[in-house]
Amino acid sequence: MTDGLQERIYNFSAGPAVLPLPVLQQAQRELLCLPGQGMSILEMSHRDAAFVEILAKAKAGLKQLLNIPDGYHTLFLQGGARLQFSMVPLNLLKGSTRTAEYVISGSWGSSALKEAQREGTTRVIWDGKATKYDRLPEPGSVHSDPDAAYVHITSNETIEGVQFQREPELGPAPLVCDSSSDFLYRPLPIEKYGLVYACAQKNAGPAGVTIVIIRDDLLARASDNLPGYLNYRSHAQEDSLWNTPPTFGIYLVGLVTQWLLHEVGGLEKMHQRNLAKSQLLYEELDASQGFYRGHAQAANRSLMNVTFRLPDADTEKAFLAEAARRKLGGLKGHRSVGGIRASIYNAMPVEGVTALRDFMREFRSQRGRG
Repeated sequence: MTDGLQERIYNFSAGPAVLPLPVLQQAQRELLCLPGQGMSILEMSHRDAAFVEILAKAKAGLKQLLNIPDGYHTLFLQGGARLQFSMVPLNLLKGSTRTAEYVISGSWGSSALKEAQREGTTRVIWDGKATKYDRLPEPGSVHSDPDAAYVHITSNETIEGVQFQREPELGPAPLVCDSSSDFLYRPLPIEKYGLVYACAQKNAGPAGVTIVIIRDDLLARASDNLPGYLNYRSHAQEDSLWNTPPTFGIYLVGLVTQWLLHEVGGLEKMHQRNLAKSQLLYEELDASQGFYRGHAQAANRSLMNVTFRLPDADTEKAFLAEAARRKLGGLKGHRSVGGIRASIYNAMPVEGVTALRDFMREFRSQRGRG
């Protein structure tokens, strides 16, 4: 029988995405029987003291990595970012006379706005649609209403490959961020945010668990008339145990935080790794004399999702087929835009990015553009 490790490819999928190999190996060792518990984490009650400890360790790992200050709650929910598109305005906008403001930098920001429009008054303060979401607003060019209910951004757009490398200065309104596709890729000054949310299946764990970090004063905004699951206070008051939480997902998030802390050395070192990995691919794009055409403007390129096109659809098809033969998988662009997308999240090793870079160079040379 072939060893499972030998069968693994370099997985560039946008999500669910590659997980750290040491995390997968530890989960594999512990799956049948969690040490000292006589059962699998998949069988364990969420009220069991052992799981409560797992939950606490995952929270502590996030707190240490992100230096989360006092005055914030960390919640583990379900429903992915799409549920948060609704929960944010339900809790922070619904029933208010204020306006929620949105910076639309790509497809996911647009989706978030559509859900918010169901719950109250919204205003778009910047929209990159005119240039097909290939850039972000110039620093200092966009300002929110100081009295806005909140201002929402998407820190990284996976489809278009644009990313805020630092927090935009938009004004005093609470900053709400969909950080689903770049959560934990760099140190994050949480004190600049009112609320950060992230589905885990890009950088933090498996599909099925969503992390919400919310400032305490924003918890008070929600109406008691909201359905229980949709009210952040329900989850904050019960320490994410208001309902049966995604126990296995939380367990894996905890393992990922320990990997980041003890094997990577923290988020600053993770950020340096991510910069180096993305540079390998962007240098190849820039050197290709137009054979590879990146979508995002250079100043706004994502460190997580490198998006580009080839000269024509047939060449892209050949590229994907040959990449797959070389065990470079998950490179097809989003169905809405096509092209190529290399997602190089935290757990993608530099060896995988180097292998892709080398293949891109060879493929270009074979096609007469070397």
